[in-house]
Formats: sequence, structure tokens, C-alpha cells
Amino acid sequence: MAPMGIRLSPLGVAVFCLLGLGVLYHLYSGFLAGRFSLFGLGGDEAGPAASADGGTVDLREMLAVSVLAAVRGGDEVRRVRESNVLHEKSKGKTREGADDKMTSGDVLSNRKMFYLLKTAFPSVQINTEEHVDATDKEVISWDHKIPEDILKEITTSKEVPAESVTVWIDPLDATQEYTEDLRQYVTTMVCVAVNGKPVLGVIHKPFSEYTAWAMVGGGSNVKPRSSYNEKTPRIIVSRSHSGMVKQVALQTFGNQTTIIPAGGAGYKVLALLDVLDKSQEKADLYIHVTYIKKWDICAGNAILKALGGHMTTLSGEEITYTGSDGIEGGLLASIRMNHQALVRKLPDLEKTGPK
Repeated sequence: MAPMGIRLSPLGVAVFCLLGLGVLYHLYSGFLAGRFSLFGLGGDEAGPAASADGGTVDLREMLAVSVLAAVRGGDEVRRVRESNVLHEKSKGKTREGADDKMTSGDVLSNRKMFYLLKTAFPSVQINTEEHVDATDKEVISWDHKIPEDILKEITTSKEVPAESVTVWIDPLDATQEYTEDLRQYVTTMVCVAVNGKPVLGVIHKPFSEYTAWAMVGGGSNVKPRSSYNEKTPRIIVSRSHSGMVKQVALQTFGNQTTIIPAGGAGYKVLALLDVLDKSQEKADLYIHVTYIKKWDICAGNAILKALGGHMTTLSGEEITYTGSDGIEGGLLASIRMNHQALVRKLPDLEKTGPK
């Protein structure tokens, strides 16, 4: 018999137990919600910008870190060049037979950029042009502050699964020109692709300290020019094979077409935009006819895409930033033009380039 003469029936015991379980469930679910909100907001218990189990990453935060990484890498590039001690060496030969050069500027910039991004976002895949030596590991922290210019353009966060993200780093674009002290062509670049599609791009010019960035569907600090010449365009091409492009371009667009030889894929993309940098040339189209690495073009592709432009292979195919680190089909980049019409005008250009 229960105390005070109260008898508990089996039904009463069951109801009492269910009520107790309900109270415990709500207490526990509230605890979990608090933990998940910390992860989602980047609170102290979550540690780095990505959640502890891979979870999600905030693209606005990734943009802020990418800009910082490009600038930090650029500082190393500039410091080494100004010291005039490059420790230049060749990694081998390119497909065109030229030396594939590397300097201390490449190595030190790569170290700063890679470890800053990896420390902030340990769960994402990072592809970089230069080898990362574990013995040179640096823990470079990010203060979780997003610059005002980014907050102004991108007012809300945007989270995506960490496993869907691939980061492409070019720690020193235009190394050949860097060794020749042609500083205007040199850039550092970061690109973030989601499910293979470029969504964040940063191009930084270390020697003029100009930085362009953009998020697809978000905002940018750079814009297109007011007009472009589609009939007799100024075409920017690689210094190493300007002749082969010129031959086909003149046949396609006529003798009034201007060919601008230049170094660095980042520099060439900026040539299509309204860039506040006196050392930057201006062009209407960017054409490349040979094999090219994805870390050379991903950032520029993202910026053009964010501004309504296009970067495709010469046959008009979209470039996917997963899998292999290069593309065979050359590329055509344009903005505020009929891109597919341009593709149709250049049906044989890809065939002119060496493989």
C-alpha cells in the first residue's frame, strides 16, 4: 500500500513514467539546441569557423579569410621580390617546353595562404599549386572579424556543407614575369568552389596592393566597365603564345583587332573589369589556347560569374572545379557580350594550340 493510503494503479505508474521521460527529453533537446546554435554562429565552443564534425561553413566568413590569405601571401611575394633573393629553380617543363619556375616567393606565400585557410576551415579540401611540407606547418589564427566592405555588400551569412567545398590557391600567379621583375602581372589568388562551381573569387596584386573579390549571388568590390567592343575587340592573351592567337583572331575579327600579350591569368581577368589600378591594361576578351591549371583561373571565373560574365572552354563548356587540376580545352572569358556567339566565331582556335 502507498503512503497516506494512496494506491497507484498500473495505468497511473505508466502515466507518471511517461511524464518523467517527457521532461527529460525537453531538457536534453534544449541542451542540444544550444550546442548546435554555437556551432552555427561560430561560438567559442565550436573552435574554428567550421563545426567540429565537418558540418557547414559560412561562405561570407570564407570570403573574409580568402581576402586575408591573398593579402598575407602577397606580403611574402613582395618581400622576397624586394630582397632580390628569389632562390629561383625549375620544377620541370611546361607542355610548351618552357621552364616551370618556382621561387621563395611562391613557397612562402603558399605557406601563409594554405595554413591560414586550413586553420580557419580544417574540414574543407584545399588544392594549391605548390607542395605543402608538413615540417613547415604554421598555425595562423583568424580573429573572426569580417571587413566592413564585405559586410556592406553581403549582409547575411550563407552556410554550405563543408564536404561540398573545394578551395583553389595560387600563391603566385605569373612566376615567369616575377623572375623578370615584371611586377604588374603578379597576383595571388583564392577561389572557393561549391559542388565544383566557382562561387568566391579573390585576386590580389601585391605590388599595387589592389584586391578584387566577389561572391556569386552575393556582392563584390569590383564591377564591369561601361562598354566593350565586340566587333573588333582588344584580346588579351598569354605572352608565351600570342602569335598563334593573333593569327586566328585577325581572321575572325579583322585587321583592326588588337592583341595584348600579358602574363598571369589573374591579370588577364582584371583586364576585362573596371579596375582602379593604373598599371592594369584593359581588354575586351581573354583567350587562352593551351592546357591551363584550375588554380590559375578559378578565382577569375568566380568573379566574372558574380558580375554576369562568362569563362568557358573554347567550345563553350562550363569548367568544373573538382577532380583533375587542369583543363585541356583552352578558355574564353567575356563579360557583357554574347558569349555563345563568340564561341561560335572561334571553332578552330583550340586546334591551333599545342597539347
